Amino acid sequence: MPVAIVTGASSGIGEGSALLFAERGYSVSITGRNETALAAVKQQCIERGAKEENIFITIGDIADKEVAEKLVKDTLAKFGKIDTLINSAGIIVNGPVIDCPLEKFDDVFNVNVRSLIQLTQIALPHIIQAKGTIVNVSSIAGPCPFPGVAYYCMSKAAVDQFTKCLALEMAPHGVRVNAVCPGVIVTDIHKRGGMSEQQYAEFLEKCKSTHALGRPGEVAEVAKAILFLAGPDSSFTTGDLLKIDGGRGIMHPR
Repeated sequence: MPVAIVTGASSGIGEGSALLFAERGYSVSITGRNETALAAVKQQCIERGAKEENIFITIGDIADKEVAEKLVKDTLAKFGKIDTLINSAGIIVNGPVIDCPLEKFDDVFNVNVRSLIQLTQIALPHIIQAKGTIVNVSSIAGPCPFPGVAYYCMSKAAVDQFTKCLALEMAPHGVRVNAVCPGVIVTDIHKRGGMSEQQYAEFLEKCKSTHALGRPGEVAEVAKAILFLAGPDSSFTTGDLLKIDGGRGIMHPR
C-alpha cells in the first residue's frame, strides 16, 4: 500500500487530496494546525472506505522544524516508508505593495516557500529510497501577475522554480517532482486571507468572466490532478506545472 504525506490537510485542497488518496487505497499521513478539523478529515476518510489504522494525524505547524521532523519520523514509524509528499499547506495575504507590511511578506514566504522546502529536505532521503514523487500545490498566480496579492504571486513563482530545479536534481534518483497550478478554487483560503463573505461572493461571481470555462474550480478537480501526478499514471512526467485553472492563465483583455 503506497504512503502519502499531505500537508495543509485540515481544509481546502489538502483536505480534498487526503480524502481522495485514502479512497484510492493510500495510507495517508495528514498534518495541519487544527486538531478538530483533522479528526473530521480522518473520519471522512474512514467513511470513504479507508481503515482507521491507515490514517495518521500529526498536529502542528510544519514551519516549525521540530514538527516537520516529527511528521516524517512518525510517518516512517507508522507505515515504514514514504512514497509521495503532497505539499499543500499555504496562505494568502491581500493588500497593495505600497501599504502591505513586509512582515506579511515574511509570513507568506515562511509558510508557502520556506516550510515547503524544509519538509521536502527532511523527507527526500526516504522518497529517494522509495523512488517516489513530490507534488507541490502552487497557483496560476505563479506565472500570472495579479494586483493586490504580490507577495502571494511571488511565493508561488518561487514554488514553481523550486519544483523545476528539484525535478532536475531528483531525476537521476528516479524521483519525480511536479506541481499543480490551480485557478480560483472554492475553499476558505481567501476568507482566511482577509476577504469578507460579501467580498468572497463577489470574487467567485467575477470568476465567470476571468476563467475561460466560466466558473471557479472545485477542490476535487485539483485533487484528481494531484493524484495523477503522484502516481504511476504520470510515470514520464517531471518538472511539470500542471494548470488546473479553467483557462484563467490564458485569459487576456481584448
